Amino acid sequence: MTEDETAIRQVVETWMAASRKGDLETVLGLMTDDVVFMVPGKEPFGKEAFAAASRGMGETKIDGVSEIVELKLLGDWAYIRNRIDMTATPPGGEPARRSGYTLTLLRKESDGRWRLARDANLLATQG
Repeated sequence: MTEDETAIRQVVETWMAASRKGDLETVLGLMTDDVVFMVPGKEPFGKEAFAAASRGMGETKIDGVSEIVELKLLGDWAYIRNRIDMTATPPGGEPARRSGYTLTLLRKESDGRWRLARDANLLATQG
């Protein structure tokens, strides 16, 4: 495994760990400033909208696992295909489980760090 592949895998691990802790600032630091997220049924959105939606979740607890099933380096860009299984549990509420795949483009920034630049999230609600 190359140094870049290891660094990209670390981005995913850090994202998942920060999400479990509710550490939004760390998650935001793993994104490019011009990041674009795509999810079913919504217009694409960026970093500010992601932050606002995350803050709007309040004390909701996030837990989950992510498995990289494909990783390809393309110079200063890379893509990963992930299989994600996650659960969001609002305070006093019922857990909501979602699972499926994402296709994520990462970009190596001028500081040498890989960051998420584009993300197509295809997670579906599980019964």
